[in-house]
Amino acid sequence: MKKVFFTLAVSAIILTACNQRNSSNTESIDTNSNSAAITEVDSANAPVAKFENETHDFGKIKQGEKVNFEYKFTNTGKSPLVITNATASCGCTVPEWPKTPVKPGESAAIKVTFDSANKSGLQDKLITVTANTVPAQTVVHLVGEVVAK
Repeated sequence: MKKVFFTLAVSAIILTACNQRNSSNTESIDTNSNSAAITEVDSANAPVAKFENETHDFGKIKQGEKVNFEYKFTNTGKSPLVITNATASCGCTVPEWPKTPVKPGESAAIKVTFDSANKSGLQDKLITVTANTVPAQTVVHLVGEVVAK
């Protein structure tokens, strides 16, 4: 009898924990990577990064060439957009992002450089942009083909 009661109690706790929902429509975002300050962003008023192109095809390039591209975006949200990080799926791709907030209605760009040294064939590099948007991460692609010299 104790085993049955224990099993029911554990099941109830697990179901309760899994079914808890946050009644407010907010998400915690760390807008300052140098401190532990956490702010809540209301998704209705959150910034929105609207990219002109989420994928750029650089076509065919010769091995060893470098490709530069700017992912232009506009903050179509209602509050300043703060990009806290941009990382690439490979060390051969280096993103540079604006360090200052992008006000609503303003545009900016994330500059990406792809170095094709020691690469060959089809390439699809992912650049993950982390910002105070909802959701917090957006992924853009840099694709193309590297051919031998």
